Amino acid sequence: MSTYSAPLRDMLFTMKVVGDLEATCALPGFEECSPDLVESILEEAGKFAAGVLDPINRAGDVQGARWKDGVVNAADGFKEAYASFCETGWNGMPASTEFGGQGLPTLVSTAVLEMWKATNHAFSLCQMLTLGAVEAISHHGSQELKARFLPNMVAGRWTGTMNITEPQAGSDLSVIRSRAVPEGDHYRVSGNKIFITWGEHDLAENIVHLVLARLPDAPAGVKGLSLFLCPKFLVNEDGSLGERNDLLCTSLEHKLGIHGSPTAAMSFGEKGGAIGYLVGEPGHGLACMFTMMNHARLNVGLEGLGVSERAYQHARAYALERVQGRTATGSKTIIGHPDVRRMLMDSKAKIEAMRALAYYAASQMDRAHAHPDAELRAQSQALVDLLTPVVKGWCTDNALGIASDGVQVHGGMGFVEETGAAQYLRDARITTIYEGTTGIQANDLIGRKIAREGGKTIRALIARMDADSRRLLDSRDASLSQIGLALHGAVGVLVDGVDWLLANYGEHPERCAAGAVPFLRLAGTVIGGWLSARTAEAAAAQLAAGEGDAAFLGAKVQTVRHYAAHVLVQAGALRDTVVGGADTTLSLADDQF
Repeated sequence: MSTYSAPLRDMLFTMKVVGDLEATCALPGFEECSPDLVESILEEAGKFAAGVLDPINRAGDVQGARWKDGVVNAADGFKEAYASFCETGWNGMPASTEFGGQGLPTLVSTAVLEMWKATNHAFSLCQMLTLGAVEAISHHGSQELKARFLPNMVAGRWTGTMNITEPQAGSDLSVIRSRAVPEGDHYRVSGNKIFITWGEHDLAENIVHLVLARLPDAPAGVKGLSLFLCPKFLVNEDGSLGERNDLLCTSLEHKLGIHGSPTAAMSFGEKGGAIGYLVGEPGHGLACMFTMMNHARLNVGLEGLGVSERAYQHARAYALERVQGRTATGSKTIIGHPDVRRMLMDSKAKIEAMRALAYYAASQMDRAHAHPDAELRAQSQALVDLLTPVVKGWCTDNALGIASDGVQVHGGMGFVEETGAAQYLRDARITTIYEGTTGIQANDLIGRKIAREGGKTIRALIARMDADSRRLLDSRDASLSQIGLALHGAVGVLVDGVDWLLANYGEHPERCAAGAVPFLRLAGTVIGGWLSARTAEAAAAQLAAGEGDAAFLGAKVQTVRHYAAHVLVQAGALRDTVVGGADTTLSLADDQF
């Protein structure tokens, strides 16, 4: 098994170039966060990820979480790791200082979260859901609920969950049946939920469930949903824990991957109704829950990035040590085989583009939250809204291919569980499904984020990408001009796709939906290529000035050249599928499949 090493140089370089780290730290409320402090935070996070989380990842996969009579025990080492995680302050790092968090920029917490997700995907899900619940409660909960629940959740003493899915209601939330009946200052919640990540466990003393349910007089459909907070243990007036609430984990799912993360089936109200508290206004539950869901979607995109990085590192370590056959480049190990190098370069180039995209979105979140200029805040928020489905959909889509190539680099040994390569592929598989499948993300992108506003935000982004591509085209540096040429062509292809969607969405939404996923891949490919080109330009400038680590900077330029030659060139084919592929997709009758 390989040992994880946090890619700190690339993380910091990307944060500075793409995330504009200095400007982010200068935003109101972040002044105490300097680039030097960020570097120290990342170094310590890298040590924790490599020293604590990575070693128990294998045990989590093999042993998994265990259920018996409603009680769930985490895999060996998880409880101790979680206690250390919270004691050292990692759990609440991105949360508001108002509730005991550190209030660091999203850009910084995003880089740290990448490490948790790379080293232990299953473990990281507990914090992700908890902080998502914190976001929802802090935005929509009453002052009483915030004071009662958020400090302990931010500290990690209590964890949080998202209870949406029901056996008959997967992505179609309009058919949710769970009920909530008012009773004094609270409600009695009843119903069954499935696929509840970390819905029951022994890591923390309490679990705070956010549950979508219907009031007795609620209308049918999603407009009839309200959001309720149902703690595993009720909380007394003095903040101590009271009696067990009427909710129970009835089983755990047997899954393809992320075995260390207990995915629970939950039953509410078997003995009269679980006590719950309304979050937000009645009938606005879905809007409240979307605060948590959008937080989760960006974090699932980070899972795609994290598992890709870990699968790549695992494959690279194997390629550097495995001796097999005569190589074409003179290397003694299989890294000398050109096709192995191709797979590793493909992975490296895509991972660095994914990292750039995720960090760019995070920096825009910070601007949307803290920039003093209201117009710039609004522009950044619009960009975050546009990029959220791309980060989630494109990064997780790439993760499947990268983790699969990681198995391929291992050859037959990759198909053997003991080598560890298979776990990353199995763990990656869920990322394109939960928190909205790739198809759902793609439909959100073309509908709500592009067609609804007439393409305003994406056209503004395209204008920036086009200007940068033209500048690179005119560069005297041959590598940069090659990258600029590929980027300029890809941006033009993206324009074609946007124009076609806007011209057809109104009258033919089904034709646009047929090409929605290819369009999402096109958008991710081009935006990721643009941000990668910016890192190559910065690296080339440092090389020309004789600054920085020449080996790292030279590799950065060559990696982006590979992305331009191997990934950006796929943009044209994706555009053609978007524009001309609907006829065959929609051509068969149901019974012809």
